[in-house]
Amino acid sequence: MKSTIQRFLSVAAITILGTLSIFLFNGDSRLETSISAQTNPSPTPATAEFDQKAALAKLREQIKGREKEPASAVFKNIQTMKDRPAGQLLAVMEFGYSRSLGVTCTHCHVPDKWESEDKPQKQIGRDMAAMVATLNGTTLKAIKNLKSASPTINCTTCHRGQVVPAINLPTLKTE
Repeated sequence: MKSTIQRFLSVAAITILGTLSIFLFNGDSRLETSISAQTNPSPTPATAEFDQKAALAKLREQIKGREKEPASAVFKNIQTMKDRPAGQLLAVMEFGYSRSLGVTCTHCHVPDKWESEDKPQKQIGRDMAAMVATLNGTTLKAIKNLKSASPTINCTTCHRGQVVPAINLPTLKTE
């Protein structure tokens, strides 16, 4: 029964994505406007001279000696990756999120108030991480005949270094 539900959810997700693609490729401007409105957040105001390298160095210095402790024991307001070592959490934020979206820490965080919930992008990031976990943990594993025994996606799969996920494909070259 469970596998039937998983297959249904996988097929439903693929159908929805396929339908969206058809609308986008056929130029349905109503849908494109709707998607644009949902995926193009207002630009994050630039924080005056934010130095990400210096901010990360400062955080690493603050947690010195506690890098292997769970992130939830070292940082405030950790809601995901609670059990990940604190030192690894900083690397995930720097390379996983920041580079994958082409942003600095200030996209989701208020510098020196890292626990703050002032920016909605922080919760969006958590929700997107939950989506990725579902796709990796359930949906992809339910797709038969994939060549990988453990198919995996991450932020880069869709975002490719940009805040807005890539939703347009390049034109195919025909001979």
